[in-house]
Amino acid sequence: MTAFFRSSIGKKFVVALTGIILIAFVIGHLLGNLQIFIGPDWVNGYAEHLRELGPLLWVIRIVLLVTVILHIYFTIQLAIENRHARPKGYVKKENVKASFASRHMVMSGLILFAFIIYHIAHFTMRATDPRFLLLKNDPLNHYDVYSMMVYGFQSYLVSGFYILAMFLLALHLSHGSSSLFQSLGLNDKKLTPRLALGGRIFAWLIFIGYASIPVAVLLGWVEPAQQL
Repeated sequence: MTAFFRSSIGKKFVVALTGIILIAFVIGHLLGNLQIFIGPDWVNGYAEHLRELGPLLWVIRIVLLVTVILHIYFTIQLAIENRHARPKGYVKKENVKASFASRHMVMSGLILFAFIIYHIAHFTMRATDPRFLLLKNDPLNHYDVYSMMVYGFQSYLVSGFYILAMFLLALHLSHGSSSLFQSLGLNDKKLTPRLALGGRIFAWLIFIGYASIPVAVLLGWVEPAQQL
């Protein structure tokens, strides 16, 4: 088993499998966040359902964090192996043909990892904005997640970093979502261009969905339920 994960095929399999898990999370998280356009009750209700998971929620978070780390680690390993396996002239020729997204998978992944850490500290741990500690919305002292999101994205720096991260995520997905089928051996010459197109469409729909939230807040289309 160890030999398999040390092989190129094994590493590609891990990257593909962790990629599928992370794509599923990205879709689910987006669907939850988009409820901000429906109203406070929807977002806070969604947050309450997550809280009801209790310790299981933290297990899920830890599993996702480990999945991200494994995805980045094996992606870097494959990038190093590919660089060492190709002659310099071949690398230059391939760089001309390769897309911007495919040539910057490692860098975009590392920046996204930094964003995830900040995002957890910002909204989950409430460690970067002391105002969040004041946003309680019921006698049980549950947090008003809806207002937290609005106040958080009212910062141009926070929204700018968020949109940049989602742009890098779209670049990452535009290449990764289609290449994972190749890693799993589920494509052929006819399917490859269709999967590539589908991957790009999917990636930019994800970007539009996530970016629409801070943009709406900055434009004043979404306002907090509580005033500070």
